Amino acid sequence: MKIKLDRIISIATLVASVTAIFLVMRKPAPVAQPMPPAAIAANAQSFQEKIEQLEQAKAQGQSDASVHVTSSEVTAAIAQAAGALPAAEHSASSAGSTSGQDGTLSGDLGPGQPDIKDYQVSFEGDLVKGQFLGKEVRVPPAPIPIIAVDPTLKSTPPTAGLRAFWIGHASVYVEMEGVRFLIDPMFSDYASPFDAGPKRFHPPPIELANLPPIDAVLITHDHYDHLDMRTIQQLARNGARFFVPLGIGAHLERWGVARARMVELEWWQEESLRSVRIVSTPSRHYSGRRLADRNATLWTSWSVIGTSHRFYVSGDTGYSDHFGTIGARFGPFDLSFIKIGAYGPGQPWLDIHMTAEDAVRAHRDVGARLMFPVHWGTFNLAFHDWDEPIRRAVAAARAEKVRIVTPRIGEIVDVDKEFVSTPWWEAVR
Repeated sequence: MKIKLDRIISIATLVASVTAIFLVMRKPAPVAQPMPPAAIAANAQSFQEKIEQLEQAKAQGQSDASVHVTSSEVTAAIAQAAGALPAAEHSASSAGSTSGQDGTLSGDLGPGQPDIKDYQVSFEGDLVKGQFLGKEVRVPPAPIPIIAVDPTLKSTPPTAGLRAFWIGHASVYVEMEGVRFLIDPMFSDYASPFDAGPKRFHPPPIELANLPPIDAVLITHDHYDHLDMRTIQQLARNGARFFVPLGIGAHLERWGVARARMVELEWWQEESLRSVRIVSTPSRHYSGRRLADRNATLWTSWSVIGTSHRFYVSGDTGYSDHFGTIGARFGPFDLSFIKIGAYGPGQPWLDIHMTAEDAVRAHRDVGARLMFPVHWGTFNLAFHDWDEPIRRAVAAARAEKVRIVTPRIGEIVDVDKEFVSTPWWEAVR
């Protein structure tokens, strides 16, 4: 019988979550296998291949594609996701200094970086309990204010200075010295491979089709809330060029993006675009889009350097000394786009998602003049109130005498003009 895969996965996710909660609360033995490890591996791999088939079908515009999924495959995928069997290691698509002899990413990835071999985020129990038992207000109780972007943006030449507006989550539109950038553009409704899962709190302030031609799309890593297939495909059709960390080019190629339209970089490598240097710089995170490809691609921050302006993009990251190293090499920056949300519970999460207070420290470490907080207020991805990150970031910035802006979605920030911030989230009640 043919069953749509997205329905299967939605049901499987619910079953897995409820089962995990039951197991966590009862604290049973770590592994109770209904099938031998070899069978789990084979069935989980088959399930994974069908996820890829669905993604490829969507890439080709065949959204109604159906596949046959067996109960054994669903059970095996749940068992593997719960840790009954380790996921297989995959390699990055390109060789380089961050790749080991076997092609996989090595542990020596720069300042403050944990050894990847030990960097397996193993706090599924806390995640499940937090997801279902937490009492935080994770979804805004009222609509978030949006400033619709002026439609003349498409026909207006980009500024010779530096200005930006927030699209939501980690997505930002930036103009600097005549070059247009998009950072981690995510225009889809769901941060998921399917039309289910974490859904946007608000629409983007501008339709993707109404954006002006984009010169450079900067991707920090391959998680679904940062690398969105449908958005990438539309931007590729419009002639954008993509700057991505090592290995992500394989995703883009599978989605139909020509190799000539992408630049893959390792940390400290750079590429010039007209008068602007685009430098891949370290971050403290991880990668993966499927059960079996954890850390198969690199993650990065970006340092973008013009002749008279420069900005920094933190990407998802934990706090470490890499910020100071970047600041010493490429600072001071006029503007920093720093992630402030999706932290906790526990230290394993903080290793990859710093707190709002550490975000303010990171901003100071890179030597930026103005802090533009991102990665909050768009998706329910963490175990805190939806507006807690910005409340904590503003308080920390005030204590540290850091200049921080709090624009509404779509509101333009120009570093050469005074910007009046308001605590707009306080009215979302």
